[in-house]
Order: sequence, then structure tokens, then C-alpha cells
Amino acid sequence: MNATVKTAMALLVAGTVTAGFSKAPEEEMTSAKADGMEKCYGIVKAGANDCAGAGHSCAGQATADASGAEFIAVPAGTCEKLAGGSTTSS
Repeated sequence: MNATVKTAMALLVAGTVTAGFSKAPEEEMTSAKADGMEKCYGIVKAGANDCAGAGHSCAGQATADASGAEFIAVPAGTCEKLAGGSTTSS
């Protein structure tokens, strides 16, 4: 196998792997909503958020407990029953 073919194959594999991780956080929540889930802000432990939040773009990067800017997905109708829970970001 020559270097060009090896490079092309490496790029193809890298692209395939990357495509699996390219789903945007909002797209993930859209599918969660379809599964009867909702975003619940203000009840997250530091490092336990589900998706992008204030100042970052990845799950698990919340820096403070109970931040109104961070959320986790909970069954629809549950969030408003939780102390500190809100379906809107603050």
C-alpha cells in the first residue's frame, strides 16, 4: 500500500469516528424531548450536567452545584416538582 492510499484510509477512518461525536447538544435534547424528557436547570451537581452550558460545550463540565445555567434531562413534568428545578435557564 502506498502512502497516498494509507493517508486516504486514515482520513476515512478518522472522519467516520468523528461523525459519531458530531451531534450538537441541542440535537441530543431534541431526541430526549421526543423520549418524554425535559431540560431541568438548577438541580445539577458540579461535573454532572448533561449538555452544553454557560461557558462550555460539553457534558460534565458544570463547575458549581445548583447552577441555573446548567441542566440535566429528567422525565417530562418532573422538573417543576424538584426544589430549585426550572425548565428555563437563569
